[in-house]
Amino acid sequence: MMNKDTQGPSKEPNEVEIFVSKSLRFGVLLSGAVILIGLVLFLSSGEGGYPGDSYPTRLRDIFAGAFDMKPFGIILAGLVLLICTPIMRVGISALVFLKEKDWLYVGISAVVFIILVSGFFFGK
Repeated sequence: MMNKDTQGPSKEPNEVEIFVSKSLRFGVLLSGAVILIGLVLFLSSGEGGYPGDSYPTRLRDIFAGAFDMKPFGIILAGLVLLICTPIMRVGISALVFLKEKDWLYVGISAVVFIILVSGFFFGK
């Protein structure tokens, strides 16, 4: 008969890890699908939807171009989604540590999350 202490980790962390894993897979697949749609539109139309060699650089312009079905806007929106996937992972980790009341890692994860998000919005 196995001792309760030697049975391994509890069920809850495994469920959290599975949720995080599925979230990361979903983010990668979604961004890949969006990029693929933009690439197909680009290859079928032969143009990026913007004049010359220009393309949007601000988030608002990227998503506006994606909603207008401009191929470069869609491709860039997919790349933004791909970049956001690991940032989401850090946010989920902060929530998991908060649920476990592990305050040190809540603080560390929250600071990293804030730095990533602020760098994403205010960085050049």
